[in-house]
Amino acid sequence: MFSTFKDLKSFVENQEVKIIDFKVVTLEGRWNHLCIPATRLNEKLFVEGIGFDGSSYGYSSIESSDMRFIPDMETAFLDPYCEEKTLSIICNIFTLGKNEGRFQGDPRFITEKAVKFLKNSGIADEFVIGPEFEFYIFDKVGFEIKGNHQEVSINCEESPWSTNDKENNLGYKVPFQKGYHIGLPYDSTNDLRSAMCLALEEMNIPIKYHHHEVGAAAQVEIEVELGNLGFMSDATMMIKYLIKNEAIKNGKTATFMPKPIYGEAGNGMHVHMLLKKDGKNIFYNEKGYSKLSDEALHFIGGILKHSKALLALTNPSTNSYKRLVPGFEAPVSICFATGNRSSVIRVPGYIKDPSKIRFEFRPSDATCNPYLAYSALLMAGIDGILNSIDPTEEGYGPYDVNVFDLPEEERNKIEALPRSLEEALEELKKDYNFLLRDGVFTEEFIFNWIKKRYEKDVLTINKVPSPIEFSLYYDL
Repeated sequence: MFSTFKDLKSFVENQEVKIIDFKVVTLEGRWNHLCIPATRLNEKLFVEGIGFDGSSYGYSSIESSDMRFIPDMETAFLDPYCEEKTLSIICNIFTLGKNEGRFQGDPRFITEKAVKFLKNSGIADEFVIGPEFEFYIFDKVGFEIKGNHQEVSINCEESPWSTNDKENNLGYKVPFQKGYHIGLPYDSTNDLRSAMCLALEEMNIPIKYHHHEVGAAAQVEIEVELGNLGFMSDATMMIKYLIKNEAIKNGKTATFMPKPIYGEAGNGMHVHMLLKKDGKNIFYNEKGYSKLSDEALHFIGGILKHSKALLALTNPSTNSYKRLVPGFEAPVSICFATGNRSSVIRVPGYIKDPSKIRFEFRPSDATCNPYLAYSALLMAGIDGILNSIDPTEEGYGPYDVNVFDLPEEERNKIEALPRSLEEALEELKKDYNFLLRDGVFTEEFIFNWIKKRYEKDVLTINKVPSPIEFSLYYDL
């Protein structure tokens, strides 16, 4: 938004901004923030920054936790969810002490390094992506985890389980698994999604469309137009922030959890991708498979070859693997195809414009830290190009059929993605060298990530009994 402090200061004064808000991404992918009165705004903040405890963000140990963040004034935006007029600015993380400088593990810096590596490789100068955001909008959610009580309670007025609701029931409930593109009056969140999309457009995030998804309990999708890696990483944080706050503002609650409801469709975040060089889409070849170039196929080969390890970054929650279940529409088969939603890589069959020929990575979900997930996908793809990994020679297809309809012998030839976060973390331990090129990721960062996810997610979940276990084992 601003290239000079003078412009920023002038805007603050002219717009009568009262609060300056600094947003910093945590290791897990949340925005934490710190605010100062606008009267305290000064140019030194953009040089010296503000100190904070990096261990509370997941980045370092307590004994070496002092860090500082420095605002990136180009990312400034007026925050529509603060009562006092507030200008928010996304920040970069820096280390202190002997190795003072940009923190190598800052997710925004990892994205910058990935883009630099792509350009230096000579392959392309732009990684263009387009995520699809699936989420549920509930009227109420409650949960409790105690030694003597574990409970989750969800209410959604348009869901099929609300057909006999004795209050505020006008009869239009979405049938189970029949929500895809369903119209009014069933689609009760249409106006809310429109408000979300218009608010995103105000933030200069172009929207492709929005619609109701398969899940009957107000599962919906907002899809954005394609954008470059740096922009889309910041935009993903903004999109999730705005969707959640816009829902709260309207008395609803939104969740990107991959599998919040037993038996209902899960929330994915499919990532469309292509590479550009000098403004030209290098993934296009009129004579190639599905109009894909050799570079595109090798990029696919790299992603599929490293897909098991990638899931530790693109699907980093234990809940992710309750969505990735074989036999359903969930993409768990390590293969590629055109128009096949059961494959890890799908080439959309509807795209005719050569400048937009691309493919999508389907397993990922929005519990990921977008800077890490998108950068890791790029690094895997680059590895595929540098090593000329041919996906067909590697046995990845194409499989232009539903892989679950194949004969068992043929189906068993196709490898499957990890079935748990623990398994994905073990795969990352074995396969991470492709992430280390040019210092994009560091070994220290990767093993810190594995440690945090194992301790905070895997071990925590493993210790808690669930109601289904009482049903299965109580009487044994």
